[in-house]
Amino acid sequence: MLRYALLLAPSANRVYADAAGRLARAELAAFAGSGVLDAAPADVAVERIGGVEYLTFTAPEPGLGARDLAYLANLSAAYALFARVDDDLLRPVPLHPLARYDSDLITIPKYAGKTNEQFTRLLLNVTLLASASAVGMLDRQLVVLDPLCGRGTTLNQALMYGYDGIGVEHDGKDVDAYAAFLRTWLRRKRLKHTAETVPVRRDRRLVARRFEAVLAPSRDEHRAGATQRVTVLHTDTTRAREVLRPRCADLIVTDAPYGVAHGSRTGPGLSRSPLELLTAAVPVWRELLRPGGALGLSWNTLVAPRAAAEAVLAGAGLRVVDGPGYRDLAHRVDQAIDRDVLVAVAPGDDSDSARPAPRHALKPSLEPSAETG
Repeated sequence: MLRYALLLAPSANRVYADAAGRLARAELAAFAGSGVLDAAPADVAVERIGGVEYLTFTAPEPGLGARDLAYLANLSAAYALFARVDDDLLRPVPLHPLARYDSDLITIPKYAGKTNEQFTRLLLNVTLLASASAVGMLDRQLVVLDPLCGRGTTLNQALMYGYDGIGVEHDGKDVDAYAAFLRTWLRRKRLKHTAETVPVRRDRRLVARRFEAVLAPSRDEHRAGATQRVTVLHTDTTRAREVLRPRCADLIVTDAPYGVAHGSRTGPGLSRSPLELLTAAVPVWRELLRPGGALGLSWNTLVAPRAAAEAVLAGAGLRVVDGPGYRDLAHRVDQAIDRDVLVAVAPGDDSDSARPAPRHALKPSLEPSAETG
Protein backbone atom coordinates (compact mmCIF):
# COMPACT_ATOMS: atom_id res chain seq x y z
CA MET A 1 0.00 0.00 0.00
CA LEU A 2 1.15 3.53 -0.77
CA ARG A 3 0.48 6.31 1.73
CA TYR A 4 -0.65 9.83 0.88
CA ALA A 5 -1.14 13.07 2.80
CA LEU A 6 -3.47 15.77 1.49
CA LEU A 7 -2.77 19.25 2.82
CA LEU A 8 -6.08 21.01 3.48
CA ALA A 9 -6.66 24.46 2.03
CA PRO A 10 -6.87 27.31 4.56
CA SER A 11 -10.28 28.89 5.07
CA ALA A 12 -10.99 32.48 6.00
CA ASN A 13 -14.01 31.20 7.93
CA ARG A 14 -12.61 29.88 11.21
CA VAL A 15 -15.72 27.88 12.11
CA TYR A 16 -15.68 26.13 8.74
CA ALA A 17 -11.93 25.55 9.02
CA ASP A 18 -12.51 23.66 12.28
CA ALA A 19 -14.78 21.22 10.43
CA ALA A 20 -12.69 21.07 7.23
CA GLY A 21 -10.86 17.84 8.05
CA ARG A 22 -14.02 15.92 8.88
CA LEU A 23 -15.83 17.28 5.82
CA ALA A 24 -12.88 16.44 3.56
CA ARG A 25 -12.94 12.89 4.91
CA ALA A 26 -16.65 12.59 4.08
CA GLU A 27 -16.11 14.07 0.61
CA LEU A 28 -13.26 11.64 -0.08
CA ALA A 29 -15.59 8.80 0.94
CA ALA A 30 -18.11 10.07 -1.65
CA PHE A 31 -15.40 10.01 -4.33
CA ALA A 32 -14.38 6.49 -3.30
CA GLY A 33 -17.98 5.25 -3.24
CA SER A 34 -18.90 6.74 -6.61
CA GLY A 35 -16.91 4.20 -8.61
CA VAL A 36 -14.96 6.82 -10.59
CA LEU A 37 -11.62 5.88 -8.98
CA ASP A 38 -9.56 2.88 -10.06
CA ALA A 39 -7.75 2.77 -6.69
CA ALA A 40 -10.19 3.62 -3.91
CA PRO A 41 -8.52 5.31 -0.90
CA ALA A 42 -8.51 3.36 2.37
CA ASP A 43 -7.43 3.93 5.96
CA VAL A 44 -8.61 7.54 5.73
CA ALA A 45 -7.80 9.71 8.75
CA VAL A 46 -7.19 13.31 9.76
CA GLU A 47 -3.66 13.68 11.12
CA ARG A 48 -1.38 16.50 12.23
CA ILE A 49 2.04 16.35 10.57
CA GLY A 50 4.53 18.97 11.70
CA GLY A 51 1.70 20.75 13.49
CA VAL A 52 -0.41 21.06 10.31
CA GLU A 53 -3.64 19.17 9.60
CA TYR A 54 -3.63 16.69 6.71
CA LEU A 55 -6.10 14.16 5.36
CA THR A 56 -4.14 10.91 5.12
CA PHE A 57 -5.06 7.73 3.26
CA THR A 58 -3.58 4.71 1.49
CA ALA A 59 -4.04 3.34 -2.02
CA PRO A 60 -3.16 -0.09 -3.41
CA GLU A 61 0.02 -0.53 -5.45
CA PRO A 62 0.98 1.03 -7.82
CA GLY A 63 -0.89 3.95 -6.22
CA LEU A 64 -3.07 6.67 -7.67
CA GLY A 65 -2.97 6.86 -11.46
CA ALA A 66 -3.31 9.99 -13.57
CA ARG A 67 -7.09 9.62 -13.90
CA ASP A 68 -7.59 9.17 -10.15
CA LEU A 69 -5.40 12.19 -9.43
CA ALA A 70 -7.43 14.24 -11.91
CA TYR A 71 -10.59 13.45 -9.96
CA LEU A 72 -9.12 13.95 -6.49
CA ALA A 73 -7.55 17.27 -7.50
CA ASN A 74 -11.10 18.65 -7.31
CA LEU A 75 -11.67 17.87 -3.63
CA SER A 76 -13.04 21.10 -2.22
CA ALA A 77 -10.38 21.34 0.52
CA ALA A 78 -7.44 20.07 -1.55
CA TYR A 79 -4.39 22.36 -1.37
CA ALA A 80 -1.44 20.05 -2.04
CA LEU A 81 -0.93 16.28 -2.18
CA PHE A 82 2.11 14.39 -0.98
CA ALA A 83 3.24 10.78 -1.13
CA ARG A 84 4.55 9.74 2.29
CA VAL A 85 7.97 8.21 1.72
CA ASP A 86 8.22 7.69 5.48
CA ASP A 87 6.82 9.38 8.56
CA ASP A 88 9.18 12.35 8.19
CA LEU A 89 9.40 12.78 4.41
CA LEU A 90 6.69 13.97 2.02
CA ARG A 91 7.11 13.93 -1.78
CA PRO A 92 4.90 16.41 -3.73
CA VAL A 93 2.39 14.91 -6.16
CA PRO A 94 1.20 17.39 -8.85
CA LEU A 95 -2.52 18.17 -8.89
CA HIS A 96 -4.39 19.71 -11.82
CA PRO A 97 -7.95 20.63 -10.79
CA LEU A 98 -10.68 21.71 -13.18
CA ALA A 99 -10.13 25.47 -13.46
CA ARG A 100 -11.02 27.03 -16.79
CA TYR A 101 -10.83 30.55 -15.36
CA ASP A 102 -8.91 32.47 -12.72
CA SER A 103 -10.02 31.78 -9.16
CA ASP A 104 -11.11 35.39 -8.62
CA LEU A 105 -14.30 34.52 -10.51
CA ILE A 106 -15.24 32.80 -7.24
CA THR A 107 -13.45 34.89 -4.65
CA ILE A 108 -14.05 38.51 -5.73
CA PRO A 109 -17.80 38.74 -4.93
CA LYS A 110 -18.26 39.68 -1.26
CA TYR A 111 -21.69 40.23 0.23
CA ALA A 112 -23.75 39.40 3.30
CA GLY A 113 -25.09 35.86 3.19
CA LYS A 114 -22.60 34.55 0.61
CA THR A 115 -22.14 30.81 0.93
CA ASN A 116 -18.59 29.69 1.72
CA GLU A 117 -16.80 28.95 -1.59
CA GLN A 118 -15.24 25.72 -0.34
CA PHE A 119 -18.62 24.46 0.82
CA THR A 120 -20.24 25.38 -2.52
CA ARG A 121 -17.64 23.26 -4.29
CA LEU A 122 -18.16 20.40 -1.84
CA LEU A 123 -21.94 20.50 -2.40
CA LEU A 124 -21.48 20.46 -6.18
CA ASN A 125 -18.98 17.58 -5.93
CA VAL A 126 -21.06 15.25 -3.76
CA THR A 127 -24.14 15.92 -5.90
CA LEU A 128 -22.25 15.15 -9.09
CA LEU A 129 -20.67 12.01 -7.60
CA ALA A 130 -24.11 10.59 -6.76
CA SER A 131 -25.42 11.14 -10.28
CA ALA A 132 -25.12 9.09 -13.46
CA SER A 133 -22.82 11.86 -14.76
CA ALA A 134 -20.07 11.14 -12.20
CA VAL A 135 -17.83 9.44 -14.76
CA GLY A 136 -18.15 12.52 -16.97
CA MET A 137 -16.97 14.96 -14.31
CA LEU A 138 -13.69 15.60 -16.15
CA ASP A 139 -14.85 15.29 -19.75
CA ARG A 140 -18.47 16.32 -20.22
CA GLN A 141 -19.98 19.79 -20.38
CA LEU A 142 -22.71 19.27 -17.81
CA VAL A 143 -25.60 21.62 -17.03
CA VAL A 144 -25.90 22.77 -13.40
CA LEU A 145 -29.12 24.40 -12.21
CA ASP A 146 -29.34 26.46 -9.01
CA PRO A 147 -33.03 27.25 -8.52
CA LEU A 148 -32.26 29.61 -5.60
CA CYS A 149 -29.11 31.10 -7.06
CA GLY A 150 -28.78 34.40 -5.18
CA ARG A 151 -25.72 36.16 -6.57
CA GLY A 152 -24.39 33.14 -8.38
CA THR A 153 -21.70 31.41 -6.33
CA THR A 154 -22.82 27.99 -7.58
CA LEU A 155 -23.06 29.25 -11.16
CA ASN A 156 -19.50 30.59 -11.03
CA GLN A 157 -18.23 27.27 -9.67
CA ALA A 158 -19.98 25.49 -12.54
CA LEU A 159 -18.21 27.82 -14.99
CA MET A 160 -14.87 27.04 -13.32
CA TYR A 161 -15.48 23.34 -13.96
CA GLY A 162 -16.28 23.99 -17.63
CA TYR A 163 -20.01 23.42 -17.23
CA ASP A 164 -23.05 25.47 -18.22
CA GLY A 165 -25.05 27.16 -15.47
CA ILE A 166 -28.71 28.04 -15.06
CA GLY A 167 -29.96 30.12 -12.14
CA VAL A 168 -33.41 31.11 -10.95
CA GLU A 169 -33.73 33.96 -8.46
CA HIS A 170 -36.75 35.77 -7.00
CA ASP A 171 -34.82 38.90 -5.94
CA GLY A 172 -34.23 41.18 -8.93
CA LYS A 173 -31.46 43.07 -7.12
CA ASP A 174 -29.45 39.86 -6.81
CA VAL A 175 -29.92 39.11 -10.52
CA ASP A 176 -28.77 42.63 -11.44
CA ALA A 177 -25.79 42.39 -9.07
CA TYR A 178 -24.67 39.10 -10.61
CA ALA A 179 -25.07 40.44 -14.16
CA ALA A 180 -23.07 43.56 -13.30
CA PHE A 181 -20.28 41.54 -11.67
CA LEU A 182 -19.95 39.02 -14.50
CA ARG A 183 -19.97 41.70 -17.21
CA THR A 184 -17.27 43.66 -15.38
CA TRP A 185 -15.17 40.56 -14.71
CA LEU A 186 -15.36 39.41 -18.34
CA ARG A 187 -14.30 42.84 -19.62
CA ARG A 188 -11.46 43.11 -17.11
CA LYS A 189 -10.19 39.66 -18.09
CA ARG A 190 -10.52 40.59 -21.78
CA LEU A 191 -12.47 37.40 -22.51
CA LYS A 192 -14.47 37.11 -25.71
CA HIS A 193 -18.13 36.97 -24.73
CA THR A 194 -21.69 38.13 -25.30
CA ALA A 195 -23.99 39.21 -22.46
CA GLU A 196 -27.50 40.60 -22.44
CA THR A 197 -30.49 41.10 -20.18
CA VAL A 198 -33.91 40.91 -21.85
CA PRO A 199 -37.53 40.53 -20.79
CA VAL A 200 -39.05 37.11 -21.46
CA ARG A 201 -42.65 37.11 -22.65
CA ARG A 202 -45.15 34.40 -23.37
CA ASP A 203 -48.48 35.17 -25.02
CA ARG A 204 -47.52 38.85 -24.64
CA ARG A 205 -47.24 38.38 -20.88
CA LEU A 206 -44.01 39.08 -19.01
CA VAL A 207 -43.00 35.86 -17.25
CA ALA A 208 -39.36 36.59 -16.38
CA ARG A 209 -36.25 38.63 -17.03
CA ARG A 210 -33.29 36.76 -18.48
CA PHE A 211 -29.60 37.52 -18.13
CA GLU A 212 -27.45 35.34 -20.35
CA ALA A 213 -23.74 35.30 -21.07
CA VAL A 214 -21.86 33.12 -23.55
CA LEU A 215 -18.13 32.94 -22.88
CA ALA A 216 -14.94 30.97 -23.38
CA PRO A 217 -11.50 31.09 -21.75
CA SER A 218 -9.79 32.04 -25.03
CA ARG A 219 -10.63 33.69 -28.35
CA ASP A 220 -9.67 30.54 -30.24
CA GLU A 221 -12.11 28.44 -28.20
CA HIS A 222 -14.83 31.04 -28.63
CA ARG A 223 -14.22 31.13 -32.38
CA ALA A 224 -14.37 27.33 -32.52
CA GLY A 225 -17.70 27.29 -30.68
CA ALA A 226 -16.25 25.75 -27.51
CA THR A 227 -18.27 28.13 -25.36
CA GLN A 228 -20.09 28.00 -22.05
CA ARG A 229 -23.47 29.51 -21.29
CA VAL A 230 -24.74 30.94 -18.01
CA THR A 231 -28.38 31.95 -17.77
CA VAL A 232 -30.09 33.63 -14.81
CA LEU A 233 -33.87 34.02 -14.76
CA HIS A 234 -35.57 36.59 -12.54
CA THR A 235 -38.72 34.74 -11.56
CA ASP A 236 -40.13 32.64 -8.73
CA THR A 237 -38.54 29.21 -8.49
CA THR A 238 -41.97 27.54 -8.20
CA ARG A 239 -42.72 28.91 -11.70
CA ALA A 240 -39.48 27.71 -13.28
CA ARG A 241 -41.28 25.23 -15.54
CA GLU A 242 -42.98 28.15 -17.27
CA VAL A 243 -39.65 29.20 -18.74
CA LEU A 244 -37.38 26.12 -18.69
CA ARG A 245 -37.54 22.91 -20.67
CA PRO A 246 -38.15 19.68 -18.76
CA ARG A 247 -35.03 17.59 -18.15
CA CYS A 248 -32.74 20.53 -18.92
CA ALA A 249 -30.29 19.96 -16.02
CA ASP A 250 -27.84 17.20 -15.20
CA LEU A 251 -27.51 18.49 -11.64
CA ILE A 252 -29.53 20.71 -9.32
CA VAL A 253 -27.41 22.27 -6.57
CA THR A 254 -28.83 24.80 -4.14
CA ASP A 255 -28.54 26.31 -0.69
CA ALA A 256 -31.99 26.74 0.92
CA PRO A 257 -32.74 29.88 2.98
CA TYR A 258 -31.47 29.44 6.53
CA GLY A 259 -34.36 31.25 8.20
CA VAL A 260 -32.07 33.77 9.92
CA ALA A 261 -31.07 36.64 7.62
CA HIS A 262 -33.13 35.20 4.76
CA GLY A 263 -36.46 33.43 5.06
CA SER A 264 -38.27 31.33 2.47
CA ARG A 265 -41.14 32.87 0.58
CA THR A 266 -44.08 30.86 -0.73
CA GLY A 267 -46.87 33.31 0.03
CA PRO A 268 -47.32 36.89 1.16
CA GLY A 269 -44.88 36.60 4.07
CA LEU A 270 -41.57 35.03 5.07
CA SER A 271 -41.16 31.74 6.90
CA ARG A 272 -38.16 30.70 8.98
CA SER A 273 -38.57 27.09 7.87
CA PRO A 274 -37.60 26.17 4.29
CA LEU A 275 -40.01 23.22 4.29
CA GLU A 276 -42.91 25.20 2.82
CA LEU A 277 -40.69 26.39 0.00
CA LEU A 278 -39.26 22.92 -0.62
CA THR A 279 -42.70 21.29 -0.58
CA ALA A 280 -43.86 23.70 -3.29
CA ALA A 281 -40.64 23.82 -5.32
CA VAL A 282 -39.10 20.32 -5.29
CA PRO A 283 -41.80 18.78 -7.56
CA VAL A 284 -41.06 21.60 -10.05
CA TRP A 285 -37.31 21.04 -9.79
CA ARG A 286 -37.83 17.31 -10.24
CA GLU A 287 -39.29 17.95 -13.70
CA LEU A 288 -36.18 19.93 -14.66
CA LEU A 289 -33.82 17.12 -13.65
CA ARG A 290 -32.73 14.55 -16.19
CA PRO A 291 -33.09 10.79 -15.50
CA GLY A 292 -30.06 9.76 -13.50
CA GLY A 293 -29.47 13.35 -12.43
CA ALA A 294 -28.99 14.36 -8.81
CA LEU A 295 -30.30 17.13 -6.57
CA GLY A 296 -28.02 18.43 -3.81
CA LEU A 297 -29.53 20.58 -1.08
CA SER A 298 -28.05 22.27 1.98
CA TRP A 299 -30.20 23.79 4.71
CA ASN A 300 -30.34 24.80 8.37
CA THR A 301 -31.35 21.82 10.50
CA LEU A 302 -32.28 24.12 13.40
CA VAL A 303 -35.37 25.26 11.48
CA ALA A 304 -36.12 22.02 9.57
CA PRO A 305 -35.27 18.48 10.73
CA ARG A 306 -33.47 16.15 8.34
CA ALA A 307 -36.26 13.57 8.31
CA ALA A 308 -38.76 16.20 7.13
CA ALA A 309 -36.45 17.36 4.33
CA GLU A 310 -35.86 13.75 3.26
CA ALA A 311 -39.63 13.18 3.14
CA VAL A 312 -40.07 16.13 0.76
CA LEU A 313 -37.46 14.79 -1.67
CA ALA A 314 -38.77 11.23 -1.48
CA GLY A 315 -42.32 12.50 -1.99
CA ALA A 316 -41.23 14.03 -5.31
CA GLY A 317 -39.99 10.66 -6.55
CA LEU A 318 -36.29 11.12 -5.73
CA ARG A 319 -34.12 8.51 -4.02
CA VAL A 320 -32.18 9.95 -1.08
CA VAL A 321 -28.49 8.93 -1.18
CA ASP A 322 -27.28 7.30 2.00
CA GLY A 323 -23.88 5.99 0.90
CA PRO A 324 -20.44 6.48 2.49
CA GLY A 325 -19.81 10.09 3.46
CA TYR A 326 -23.30 11.40 2.77
CA ARG A 327 -24.38 11.15 6.42
CA ASP A 328 -21.27 12.94 7.66
CA LEU A 329 -21.61 16.40 6.09
CA ALA A 330 -23.44 18.22 8.89
CA HIS A 331 -21.47 21.10 10.43
CA ARG A 332 -21.95 24.30 12.41
CA VAL A 333 -22.00 27.65 10.59
CA ASP A 334 -22.78 29.91 13.56
CA GLN A 335 -24.87 29.86 16.72
CA ALA A 336 -28.12 30.04 14.72
CA ILE A 337 -27.18 27.72 11.83
CA ASP A 338 -26.30 24.03 11.79
CA ARG A 339 -25.98 23.11 8.12
CA ASP A 340 -26.49 19.68 6.62
CA VAL A 341 -26.53 18.25 3.09
CA LEU A 342 -29.06 16.02 1.36
CA VAL A 343 -28.46 14.47 -2.05
CA ALA A 344 -31.17 12.61 -3.95
CA VAL A 345 -31.15 10.97 -7.38
CA ALA A 346 -33.80 10.85 -10.09
CA PRO A 347 -34.45 7.34 -11.40
CA GLY A 348 -33.38 6.77 -14.97
CA ASP A 349 -31.42 4.60 -17.36
CA ASP A 350 -27.76 5.03 -18.25
CA SER A 351 -28.45 5.44 -21.98
CA ASP A 352 -30.47 8.59 -21.40
CA SER A 353 -27.98 10.00 -18.91
CA ALA A 354 -25.12 9.50 -21.36
CA ARG A 355 -26.67 12.02 -23.74
CA PRO A 356 -25.82 15.67 -23.00
CA ALA A 357 -28.55 17.92 -21.67
CA PRO A 358 -29.79 20.54 -24.16
CA ARG A 359 -27.61 23.66 -24.35
CA HIS A 360 -30.68 25.87 -24.75
CA ALA A 361 -32.66 25.35 -21.55
CA LEU A 362 -35.43 27.85 -22.31
CA LYS A 363 -38.71 26.56 -23.62
CA PRO A 364 -38.84 26.76 -27.44
CA SER A 365 -41.33 29.64 -27.41
CA LEU A 366 -38.95 31.57 -25.12
CA GLU A 367 -35.73 31.13 -27.12
CA PRO A 368 -34.02 34.38 -28.17
CA SER A 369 -35.33 33.96 -31.71
CA ALA A 370 -38.90 34.08 -30.38
CA GLU A 371 -40.63 37.08 -28.84
CA THR A 372 -38.51 38.12 -25.88
CA GLY A 373 -39.16 41.83 -25.89
